[in-house]
Amino acid sequence: MSTETPAEATAAKSGNAATDRFRQSGKLGNVQASTERVNLLASRLVKAANDIILEERVSYDEFNALKAWLIKVGEDGEWPLFLDVWLEHSVEDVATDHREGNKGSIEGPYYVPEAPTQQSPATISMREDEKGTDLLFQGQVRSTDGSVLKDAKVELWHADEEGFYSQFAPRIPEWNLRGTFLVDEEGNFQINTKQPAPYQIPTDGACGQLIAAAGWHAWRPAHLHLKVSAPGHELLTAQLYFPGDEHNDDDIANAVKPELMLDVQPAESGEGKQVTYDFVLDPVK
Repeated sequence: MSTETPAEATAAKSGNAATDRFRQSGKLGNVQASTERVNLLASRLVKAANDIILEERVSYDEFNALKAWLIKVGEDGEWPLFLDVWLEHSVEDVATDHREGNKGSIEGPYYVPEAPTQQSPATISMREDEKGTDLLFQGQVRSTDGSVLKDAKVELWHADEEGFYSQFAPRIPEWNLRGTFLVDEEGNFQINTKQPAPYQIPTDGACGQLIAAAGWHAWRPAHLHLKVSAPGHELLTAQLYFPGDEHNDDDIANAVKPELMLDVQPAESGEGKQVTYDFVLDPVK
């Protein structure tokens, strides 16, 4: 077992873990693109890059610095991080702009499928001494016609109070703060967890070099990750955010939407906080 602490997790180790997860995800299994489509997209990308070079009069020194940086992105395994942070939000907008139900958000690089399944109400897997404020996350899953989806499931994962994800930082139990939850006969779910913390994306690798060179910050606001699904309905991937976070307005991943903001209340139990957030899924057409 590693003797590293989560705080000693490096960008390269986290990035390589994300790269491995992507390779194992099966997301490329059904990719089909015509020669015409590849030609269109690749040609526009190359033209846009050349236009920038000509318009901004990019020097050979800058060009070579870019080469070195692109090489380092690969060496650090940070292509999933780079693409998910700076581009995925636009892809997600395109993929879901037809929906009548809930708004979604980016998946990010830290999703792991097949988290342990529990029947709701439930408590997410966590360490006995898990730090943070108790949080009851509850709601209902319905279809766009208002009908209850009693066969729905809610996948939940998020960072801990120090901003680290299990399976992407050392010495955290495998399924810590990850779980799959089955709703009840009325489509309701109740999940006991901890309120996550804001965190910086890894900054000691290639993405961190870009952030420092451009004078950006690396912060993401605190958020819950979710995938909500039901037979015959489109999968909803979302992130939910907490009011008052200083980085809700300048999220490095540009993924915050007003519809994804939680209404946090004191817990009725008297301990911690609770939030109620309902999900409306679109039928597959």
